[in-house]
Amino acid sequence: MSTMLPPSSSGTSSSGTATQKTRTTAEARETDRPTEPPAHAGADRPTEPPAHAGADPRAETDPRGAEARTAPWGTDPYANALRNGHGPLFLRRSDGWLLPLEVERWCSDAGAADFSALHRCEGPVLDIGCGPGRLVAELTALGHRALGIDVSEAAVARTRRIGGPALLRSVFDPLPGEGRWGTVLLVDGNIGIGGDPAALLDRAADLLSTGGLLIAETSPLDIDERVQVRLDDGRRAPAERPFPWARIGTPALLRYAGACGWRPADQWSAEGRAFVSLRRPRRPVRERTVRTSSQSAESANSTPVMSSQWER
Repeated sequence: MSTMLPPSSSGTSSSGTATQKTRTTAEARETDRPTEPPAHAGADRPTEPPAHAGADPRAETDPRGAEARTAPWGTDPYANALRNGHGPLFLRRSDGWLLPLEVERWCSDAGAADFSALHRCEGPVLDIGCGPGRLVAELTALGHRALGIDVSEAAVARTRRIGGPALLRSVFDPLPGEGRWGTVLLVDGNIGIGGDPAALLDRAADLLSTGGLLIAETSPLDIDERVQVRLDDGRRAPAERPFPWARIGTPALLRYAGACGWRPADQWSAEGRAFVSLRRPRRPVRERTVRTSSQSAESANSTPVMSSQWER
């Protein structure tokens, strides 16, 4: 779970075996690769994708990308929580209200509620705001082609360490395989990224293939809230820089989705968590103005970067 700032204008199964096997293999390779992105790579990723994998994410980068990389999720409270595997960590609203963040769950293996979403995934999967990587690692262990993106270096490093491919990217940056992903995940509160659900839904439509699936986790409450928040670990002063966030329940998400042309596919709950799946709108994907025509053509004829294409 991590914030990515938008341009102006979250089937039951046992999770242990597959994940443990991937993690054991990944741990055996720890001495062969850095746990943090190397300095010469611009804190970006451990290797470059092959040329056919889509537009180079560094080329014509959305100006918001640089801003996203300095977002509060890259600061010490969040990074420290991920490295330690536990909180406390909160989002603090301006009126002092605190939303606890479930760091322990994020840093654990995928649970039954997670599997209820993962078993619905179709085709290659992009996990937006992958956090410490439990879902990407589990998808990879289950044989899915998957990629996680996050603006936190600590999150990306941990995802790679447990066997999941990940990039240091905002969802609003140019990404590999745009328009070719079979499923996009927005779980663990990530429907709140950027504080603008409609803009996030629009961006998800850009990333998905025709008929692609968005799986989003919503608040179990009937709520539609957009706020400015700060990260707070309860040990020191909250981060000075506020950032926009949203909390929305299923009714609110369906309203936003309907207005954007998304088609409801399913709704369910598991272990007290609520989920919605939506089908991509049947409309042309708007070309992003930051792309050149040659980049857009290359992306349209490419497949997403898959786990097998990353050097270990």
